[in-house]
Amino acid sequence: MHALPKYGQNHIDGAWVDGGAGRIDVLNPANGEIVATQALADAADVDRAVQAARALHLSGALTAMRPIERGRMVQAMGRYLLEHKTEIARMLVLEQGKPFWESVIEVEGAGLYFEYYGNQASTVEGRSIPLGAGYYDFTDHEPMGVSAQIIPWNYPVEMTARSLAAALATGNTCVIKSPELTPLTNAWFVHAAEAAGFPPGAVNLICGLGREAGAALAGHPQVNQIVFTGSVQTGIAIATAAARNVVPSVLELGGKSAAIVHDDADLDAFETDIRWGIYFNAGQVCSAMSRVIVHESRAEELIARAEAIANSLSVGPGIEREVFGATMGAMVSEAQRDRAEAMVRRAEDQGARRVAGGRALNRPGAFLQPTVLAGVTPEMEIAREEVFGPVLSVLTFRDDAEAIEIANSTDYGLVGGVFTRDLDRATRAARQIRAGQVFVNEWYAGGVETPFGGVGKSGYGREKGREALWNYVQTKNIAIRMGRG
Repeated sequence: MHALPKYGQNHIDGAWVDGGAGRIDVLNPANGEIVATQALADAADVDRAVQAARALHLSGALTAMRPIERGRMVQAMGRYLLEHKTEIARMLVLEQGKPFWESVIEVEGAGLYFEYYGNQASTVEGRSIPLGAGYYDFTDHEPMGVSAQIIPWNYPVEMTARSLAAALATGNTCVIKSPELTPLTNAWFVHAAEAAGFPPGAVNLICGLGREAGAALAGHPQVNQIVFTGSVQTGIAIATAAARNVVPSVLELGGKSAAIVHDDADLDAFETDIRWGIYFNAGQVCSAMSRVIVHESRAEELIARAEAIANSLSVGPGIEREVFGATMGAMVSEAQRDRAEAMVRRAEDQGARRVAGGRALNRPGAFLQPTVLAGVTPEMEIAREEVFGPVLSVLTFRDDAEAIEIANSTDYGLVGGVFTRDLDRATRAARQIRAGQVFVNEWYAGGVETPFGGVGKSGYGREKGREALWNYVQTKNIAIRMGRG
C-alpha cells in the first residue's frame, strides 16, 4: 500500500531523493487546493539519472536476459498496476481532475500496454540475408540504450506506460520526466518495476520544469533516444536539442482532428462518438474529435444532437463521479480553462455561433462547460488551432472534395474520421485524409495493438502496436566470411 504522498520525490538509481530545483505545489484542479508538494530536479539531478541508466545499460544486465524472461517482468509491472488501480485512480483524479471512472479506465489501459509489450519481447527477431556461397549474413536488434521519456499531463499514467513498457521489453533503461502539473502517479511505475524485479537504474523518475530539467534531459549527450508528447513549440525545442547530439526522437505533438460526417451517416450512433470524441477527459486529448465537418443537409440535425449531449453532461469534481456515465471533470488547471474559454470568445467574435456551453462554471475549480460551436469556417482560429478542451467546432461541406479539403486545411495530421454507410466513399476518404490514423464509423477505433502517430506538425514516429518497438532498437548487420582461418 502506498498512501497519497504529501511530498513527492525523484527516484534515481534505486533511491528516492530530493531535487536541486526546490519544490512545487501540486494542485487539485477541482478546487485549487494543494494535494502535495513535489521535488523538482535540476540539471545535476538529470545527469545523475542518465548516468544511472547508462551504467545499468552498459553492465548488460537487461540485455543478458532471455527476452521472454524480460517480457514476464514487464507483464508483472502491468499486473502490479492493476492490483493497485483504485489507489492510483484516486491519486490521478486529485492531481489531474478527470472523473474517477475515467481514471480507472486510464490505469486499466496502462496495464494493457505492459501486457502487450511484455508479450512482444521475444518477437523482436533478426533475419538472415543470402549473400551466396562463402558468406553467412544476419541482422540483430540491439536496444538503443538510455531512453528519455518526457510525459504529458493529460494522461500521465497511460502515456508513461505506452513508452516505458516498449522500452523495457526491448532491453533499454529509462529516465522518465514526469509532468509538473501531474507528477504524483508516475511514482507507481517505480514501485511496479521494483516489485517486478528490475534492478536499480532501470526506471529513473525525475520531475522538473521543462526549461530546466526537460531541456537538460533532451540535450544530454548520453541519452540515446527521446520520446516526447506535448505541444508543437516544445516538440521543436526537443527535436532541435536531439539533433545536436544526433539522437533519434519520437514526437507526438497533438492535432486538430476532423470527423467527416456524410449525408448517409448514422447520427444515432454518432452521438456516442461526440460523447467520447470531444468530452472525454474534458477534451484534453491529443486525438480529440475537435472538428466535425458535416454535409450541409444534415448539419442542423447534428448540431441539435451535439447540443443535447453537451447539455446532458454533469460537470463537477471527478472524485464525486465514481460511476461510468454522462459526467465530466475539471480541466487540469485554471490557466488551461481560461485559454480554452478565450478561444471560444474569439470564435464568437469571428462569427461562430455558440450553441452550448463555452463559459467557465460559477464555482471554484478549473471547470468549463461542454461546448458546441456552429457556423465555424476553415479560416477561423478555432478551426485551425488546438483548443485542448471540451470544445466541438462544427463546419459544413457540399461535396466529398470540399470535405477532404477542409479536413486537410490545418498544419496538423494526427487522426481523422469518416462516417458513412458507403464503403467505397469511406475508403477513398481514408486514403485522402492527411493523418497517421483514420477511424471509419467509430472514433477511437483501434487499440494498443494499432500504430499511432502523426504527420505534419502532429509529429513523427509511431507509438503503440509492433511499429513502436522499432523506436527502441537499432539494427546491426553481421557479415561472416566462411572458410577462412
